[in-house]
Amino acid sequence: MPLPSGLYDQLVTLALQAELDDPTLQSTRVPLDPDTAPEALSRHIARLARAILSSAKGNKPADRIARQLELTNQFLEAMLDVERTSATPDDRVTPERLLQIVRSDQVRLGTGDIPRPSIPLRHSDLIVNGPKDLRVGREIQRELLSADRVDILVSFVKWTGFVEIREALQSFADRHGGVPPLRVLTTTYMGATDHEALDALVALGAEVRVSYDTRRTRLHAKAWLFHRETGFSTGIIGSSNLSHSALRDGCEWNVRLSNVDNDAILRKFEATFAQYWDEGTFEPYERDRFITAVASRRNAERDALAAAVRMHPYPHQTDVLDALQAEREAGHHRNLVVAATGTGKTVIAALDYKRLPGRPSLLFVAHRREILEKSRATYRAALSDGSFGELLTGNDKPLVGRHVFASIQSLHDRRLPDLAPDAYDVVVVDEFHHAEAATYTALLEHLRPQILLGLTATPERADGKSVLHWFDERVAAESRLWDALDQGLLVPFQYFGVDDQTDLSHVDFRAGRYDIGSLERLFTADEHRAQQVLRGLDAHVRDPRTMRALGFCVSVKHAEYMTAFFTRHGLPAATVTGSTP
Repeated sequence: MPLPSGLYDQLVTLALQAELDDPTLQSTRVPLDPDTAPEALSRHIARLARAILSSAKGNKPADRIARQLELTNQFLEAMLDVERTSATPDDRVTPERLLQIVRSDQVRLGTGDIPRPSIPLRHSDLIVNGPKDLRVGREIQRELLSADRVDILVSFVKWTGFVEIREALQSFADRHGGVPPLRVLTTTYMGATDHEALDALVALGAEVRVSYDTRRTRLHAKAWLFHRETGFSTGIIGSSNLSHSALRDGCEWNVRLSNVDNDAILRKFEATFAQYWDEGTFEPYERDRFITAVASRRNAERDALAAAVRMHPYPHQTDVLDALQAEREAGHHRNLVVAATGTGKTVIAALDYKRLPGRPSLLFVAHRREILEKSRATYRAALSDGSFGELLTGNDKPLVGRHVFASIQSLHDRRLPDLAPDAYDVVVVDEFHHAEAATYTALLEHLRPQILLGLTATPERADGKSVLHWFDERVAAESRLWDALDQGLLVPFQYFGVDDQTDLSHVDFRAGRYDIGSLERLFTADEHRAQQVLRGLDAHVRDPRTMRALGFCVSVKHAEYMTAFFTRHGLPAATVTGSTP
């Protein structure tokens, strides 16, 4: 039977070479890498050694064992004849049994002195909580009884889960004199973790760190690492949080890993856990803060201002705030912050303002009323002041005018020259990439605030004009889109490039862009391209009828065309343009 077509990662043996000589087959082979060859070659030898040892004959079990030991030592002798730098004659196997326990005291040992995991320390296996299978909760208990150090990484910690393994945890703590080397990383996400369980872990002596973000979490892993000084460390990685159902009878899949055959994975586990432990996302467990955070998540009707009192910057926002403070201490009072959309530019501006002494006069400028309303709400939350700030828009006029959130058009229409240049101590301009527009330029040239703060996600303009001259050609702090994605600060997304089979080679291309009219005619001439879009949705979206989506079109006519097309095909759609209320 010829070799099946597909991917391989296999050493080419003489037998395999004979199969590859088949003239009907094509194959790709690459040279062995000296860094990875030892792993590949040792796996090959191990597979053959297992088969040879399994086939060893003997009239009695003892005779069979003796033959297996003899074959093993013969192999080692052959290897030692060639290379003695990494092995010695002392690596030969004695006729004794497998070593299972070593203790430093003089107490007589029995085989049951230290309970062993159900899965041998040398082996890896899958635990599925099946009726006739191992249950992950029971296996965690048995692993704890022989571990020297333990690291736990779970999204949720429930009281019921803690109770399930409490005795094993207590035994672990007792073996370490009440100061167990036990570290736990968890979250307040969805308010699911019970503070009573964390209190109990702390009472046992565990170190607990928490992500206090109740709205989102980067931690979806569920994993346990059981360190053993003997070198036989193990880990459990899978789907189970620390809850009764997950540990006992939930439909959960967890892989138990041994460092004997998965050492690289467990070393990566250890390194990644250490990284999480040290980064600012996870903070030491504080009971009152935790209860407050979880209660705010569980109470959907919570008062917005009460929640605002607890506003804390994320680590990436703290970095920007510290950079702004450092710039001002260095004498730079006109600063630009570049931060990706969704990373909290307005929060940064509000918390930066909060740091300033005496609550100085403020002018916050944006181009839409909705942005101004949300920005004012953010400042109110940061300052714990529900009355902070007034709006200046087409329909809103400030009564006091000391802290104003103003639309650029309203400032321009209300005779900017009548406004004293030093009327505001602090001026914040949102979406600062608009600064080269005439209305913004007039404002910036007129005002002379003590502090100017520009906010933008995209300082690079399509027309090539720079806005950095307003800031002495400097960017005070930046967290770009690629940085935000690397740090997991933005909503993860899947990107699919779908070939719509449209030929643009005959479309007019002027001044660095396609002609809109030509594109419009091409995209609305027939339904071929629209059908391709529909097929792309069917291929990549589970149920297009339930999705919420934005479609970007080349023109209003194209948008109206696609709206009608989607509606005819059972996907309710609406056209949104610049004139939409």
